[in-house]
Parts: sequence; C-alpha cells; structure tokens
Amino acid sequence: MAIPSAFHEVSFPLSVALGAAGGPERRTEIVVLASGREVRNARWADSRRRYDAGSGVASLDDLAAVIAFFEERRGRLHGFRFRDRADFKSCAPSATPARTDQPIGTGDGVTRTFELAKTYGAAFAPYRRRIAKPVAGSVLVAVNGAARSATVDAAAGTVTFAPADTPAAGAAVTAGFLFDVPVRFDTDALTVNLSGFLAGDIPHIPLIEVLP
Repeated sequence: MAIPSAFHEVSFPLSVALGAAGGPERRTEIVVLASGREVRNARWADSRRRYDAGSGVASLDDLAAVIAFFEERRGRLHGFRFRDRADFKSCAPSATPARTDQPIGTGDGVTRTFELAKTYGAAFAPYRRRIAKPVAGSVLVAVNGAARSATVDAAAGTVTFAPADTPAAGAAVTAGFLFDVPVRFDTDALTVNLSGFLAGDIPHIPLIEVLP
C-alpha cells in the first residue's frame, strides 16, 4: 500500500545534529567561451542545504536513535526538523535573538500575516531566505521597533497580528527567532557496519533540505 508523504513536526536527535557537517548548496551553470571568458548563470533562485549527520554519531546509542528515527520517517518519505548548529538564529551565533533582528515586511494598513525570513549580506546582493520552521516560543516581533504580540504558526513560519494591531502603512515589521531546517533523509538505506563503527568508522547519513 502506498503511503503519502508528509512533514513530521519532530526534531532529528539533537546530540547527533550538533556534530553533523554540511551547509548551503547552489547550482551555477558556467560556460567558458572561446576567448576564455566565462558566462555564469544561477540555475536556482534559492540555496538548498545538505548535511551528513554521520559525523555526529558518537555512540551505539546515538546510532540506535538515528535508526529508529529513520524507520519512523520511512526513509526519504517524510520530512522533519533539523538543527543546523552553524545557522539557527536570526542573529549572530553568539548573540541572543532580538525582535529587531530581521525585517520581515512593511505594513500597508491591511496585511496582518507576515512570513518569517532571514537576510544574508547587505551591500551588493542580499539574499532573503524564508524561515518556514521557527522554534515554538522563540519568536519575538516588533513594529517600528516597538514590541507587539502576534500569533505564531511554528509549522508554517508565519506571524499574524490581531486586527487592532495591524501594522500601519509604511511601518517596518521585524522579528527575532530560533529556527530549524526542514529536511528529509537523502537515502532509503542506512548501511551500518558495527565492527567498522567500533573501530572508528562513521556511517553515512545524508540529509537534504525540503524547500517550502
């Protein structure tokens, strides 16, 4: 019987995630002309993150936890949350999120729901990344720098203001938060060699971001 895919709002074992390796990937097409000059074209508008969680497995208990998690996700079928230790805050890794960290929109007097986002870079070509999986209870919002209350949908990455708090036209809407990366396993088979593992061989556990 076929099982439809879904996203499970559960987190990959944190102790393993903190030791994983990986980061953003882009797809760029490069054509070298006869003159030696290059023509470069971005095939993807958004980056996509890849990780290998194998380097985070430090014990057989860690391995057992990953196998159980893999089985419950049915391999590549279901997505889940993953904590990227290098990039999981709206601010610098050493700082504490503040409600003015990231611009997420500008009020028009009508719109009440805004998507969370994080901007990378500033001077040349800043990249705005949608944040679809904020950590519940971590989101702080402000309008023109003043603290405001809003309803947070941690499964969709949106904040919604009450009608009386609708941001006025031209008002800067900002937010601070912690967040996870939505990913899935990038394999349907985990190869475990216990003799190799006990000798220091780390299993390969590939994960890939599921873009919202």
